[in-house]
Order: sequence, then C-alpha cells, then structure tokens
Amino acid sequence: MRFGIKQIISHALQQSWYDKSGLTLVLRPLSWLFVLIYLIRRYFYRVGILKSTSLSVPTIIIGNLTVGGTGKTPLVIWLAKYLKELGYKPGILSRGYGGMAHSWPQQVRPDADPYIVGDEAVVISRRTGCPMAVGPDRIAAGQALLKYSDCDIVISDDGLQHYRLKRNIEVLVIDGIRRFGNGFCLPAGPLRECISRKDEVDCKVTNGVAAQGEYAMSYSGKDIVNLVSGETKPLADVGEHPIKAVAGIGNPDRFFNFLRAQGLRLETQSFPDHYLYQDDSIEADEDMVVLMTEKDAVKCQRFAKPNWWYVPVNVELPKEFGLQIISLLEKSH
Repeated sequence: MRFGIKQIISHALQQSWYDKSGLTLVLRPLSWLFVLIYLIRRYFYRVGILKSTSLSVPTIIIGNLTVGGTGKTPLVIWLAKYLKELGYKPGILSRGYGGMAHSWPQQVRPDADPYIVGDEAVVISRRTGCPMAVGPDRIAAGQALLKYSDCDIVISDDGLQHYRLKRNIEVLVIDGIRRFGNGFCLPAGPLRECISRKDEVDCKVTNGVAAQGEYAMSYSGKDIVNLVSGETKPLADVGEHPIKAVAGIGNPDRFFNFLRAQGLRLETQSFPDHYLYQDDSIEADEDMVVLMTEKDAVKCQRFAKPNWWYVPVNVELPKEFGLQIISLLEKSH
C-alpha cells in the first residue's frame, strides 16, 4: 500500500517516539518551544485571561496525553452504557475527526454518514443509542447537544486539552504497552502535555496491564459480523481459513495482537488512523476472510464484499472504576 509523504513522515516520527532514535535529539528544541507555549496557555486559563465555559450539566472528559489511539472510544461506550443502566441520560461529544461536514456542529445518529461526521462518532452512536454532537468547538457542540436532547450528563470523547470546556471529571486513558513513549512532548515525543499532567486527573484507566493507582481495561470480542449480510458468528469459526486483518486506527498492532491472542494466524494490512477507504484499498484474495475493526467497517460498508467481517470489541473494567465515577459525580453537584 502506498502512502503520501505526510504518512511517511508521521510513521518515522512515531517510530522515534517509541524507539531510540537520533531524530529525538534533533527535535528536542522544538519540544521545549511546545512546552513553553503549553505552559503559557495553561497559565492564561488559570488566571482568567483565556475563558472556560461550563455546560449546564456535569461533564466527563475521556482523554489521553499521547498522540494516537489508547482506547478512549471503547471506554466512552462502556461508560455511556453504565450510566444509562443507573438511570442517567448521557449525551456524548466528539471532535468528529475525519468528518468532512461543511458546517459544525453536527448531530450524530446511528445512520449518519461517517465521511460527514467521522468514523468514531458513528460507531459510538450505534453502540450506545445516546444523543451525540460533534464539532471542533466543543462548547458549541455541547450547547447544541443540550438544545436538541434531554441528556443530564455529557461525556466528551477526547478533549483533555480543550480547556475552553470546563469539566467536572477527567479520566485519562493510558496505553499499557507504549505508556508515554520517550517522555518528551511533541514533536520529539508523543506527549500532548507535560507528563506531570497525569497526576492532575481524577481517574487513570490503562488499556492493558495497569500500574499502581490505575484501573485495568481489557478487551473482549468473541463474534464477528458480516459487512454485507449482517450475519453474526463466532470468531473461532474462521480459524481454518486464510485471514487478512485490516486496521486504520491509532495503534493497529493492538487489533492484530488481539486476533493473534485468539489463536488466529493472519496477514496484516495497516492504514493511517481515520483512513478514507476506497473500494480498491484492501488487498485480499476472494478465498480469504477479511477481518477489520468496527471503526473501519462503517467506512467500508458501501463497497464491502461478502468475505469482509468486522469484530465488535467490548471492554471490561473493574466495578471499582464505575463506583468512583458515581462518587465523583455526586461530589460535583
């Protein structure tokens, strides 16, 4: 698969963030400038030079410190379902990254076009059934969400660094394998903020093995769904077939390793995060079973082939995490 110069540079940068590389040394002065700008910006918010706005209901931020996928979206889905079971009426905010709408914010429904509102937004809407709004301006999206729904709590998918939006609870999601990379801020490292920021959040959830003071989040997915027919069958049923695994997410290896952990042998094809698939993007023979993430599937549905399947993935969290969220909500009133 051929990518443009932007994807090549991005790949080289990410390799340097998690492996020893001379590129880190070269870029370190730019990271110092990044940190300086970050510190000034945070100071301006603290003293009121830059203003933050509250929504009229409690707001929970699910965010991360690093560039790339850490598992925020599955956690948002889990939390929305958890709160619904307790009688809350959650609404969800997202950036709508990858969406190409001509105007923002946009309301998101299960049948929304992922090319307009973004792939993650469609997945969240389908899996939760919650009202949802997306847009680069989280304040405007949040106000639109409250105007057109009766939600009594808002969950923001990402937005830890979006300080214009006041928040009642911050949940940090950590990649259990890559953690914080080399510990440097952009562009020499993967951090969006100084690593000390992790000590300011209310909860830390780790995708994988958790350190002390973190809640471990694990994946589970035993079935696959056909993109053409909608048929559902056990993932184990495809073990005897040649398999092509496809992923256009922040960390494709997480998906591939999940499949390998189920005992599957597979070829892999990775794409940049939020990749805009075309009907010839996936290279697979007709006798192969193509497995992809649900996020990829919403963009491939229009030109899917009968041998294409996606793997709906759920996450599992300790009950103590849910109890802490409720305790924090009660204190925020």
